[in-house]
Amino acid sequence: QVQLVESGGGLVQAGGSLRLSCVASGSIASIFGMGWYRQAPGKERELVASTTRGGGTNYGDSVKGRFTISRDNAKNTVYLQMNSLKPEDTAVYYCNARVLITATFAIRDFWGQGTQVIVSS
Repeated sequence: QVQLVESGGGLVQAGGSLRLSCVASGSIASIFGMGWYRQAPGKERELVASTTRGGGTNYGDSVKGRFTISRDNAKNTVYLQMNSLKPEDTAVYYCNARVLITATFAIRDFWGQGTQVIVSS
């Protein structure tokens, strides 16, 4: 089994910054893509940013130029640096990882429990 644990959410004023972290642990042979998604009340979950094991990145249009995703493969950790936050960034942020599981060598997607980000105006 694989667990993803997010941290770093909280309350911040518009224009401020937050840094989210997500650590993966468990039966991990390798992690392929890692990413952050978010879901605001009444809205569908959407991609915020993703990164490949080799460091390639992809961002949602609404966060380009403000958010930066990075990862530390040795620590099985992905980060999301969020700058110039806006009230519309308020959401629960979820970490996602595509994992090659030891023993079975199955590839599965896992999700964290989510961390709340609230941006006040």
